[in-house]
Parts: sequence; C-alpha cells; structure tokens
Amino acid sequence: MTEPAAPLRPGSTIGILGGGQLGRMLSVAASRLGYRCHIYCPDPESPAFDVSAAQTVAAYDDLDALDAFAAAVDVVTYE
Repeated sequence: MTEPAAPLRPGSTIGILGGGQLGRMLSVAASRLGYRCHIYCPDPESPAFDVSAAQTVAAYDDLDALDAFAAAVDVVTYE
C-alpha cells in the first residue's frame, strides 16, 4: 500500500495546461487560496495569461517546452 500524497501547500505553483476561460477561472481561484499559477498555452493572447504568475507559449506537442514547464511547477492539471 502506498502513502497518500501530501497536500499541496499554499505558495506552491500549479501548472495549468490550457489558457482559456476555464484556465483563467482556475488561476483566479487558486491565487485566492495562496497558490501561484503557471499557464501553458500555444496562444500568446490566452485569457488566462492576464491573471497568472508565469506563462509558457509553446505547442502542446513541444516535448522540450513541456519538460521545462513540468520542472518549473509543483503539480500539473489541465482546463
């Protein structure tokens, strides 16, 4: 049996794949709880970029960019 993962502490960085309206709302909600958000999206005009601490503009199939993104955050989710 494995131990459950520790809770993500405020101040941690959440990586969000997708920068549309859902990513924007997730980023706003997370920041209210004390988290930083890093958005990954191929669209440089992504709505979520306005409310995030960090942004990556790259294609979803860019493995080098995805690796760098994953290394820069504490957890990854998607919109």
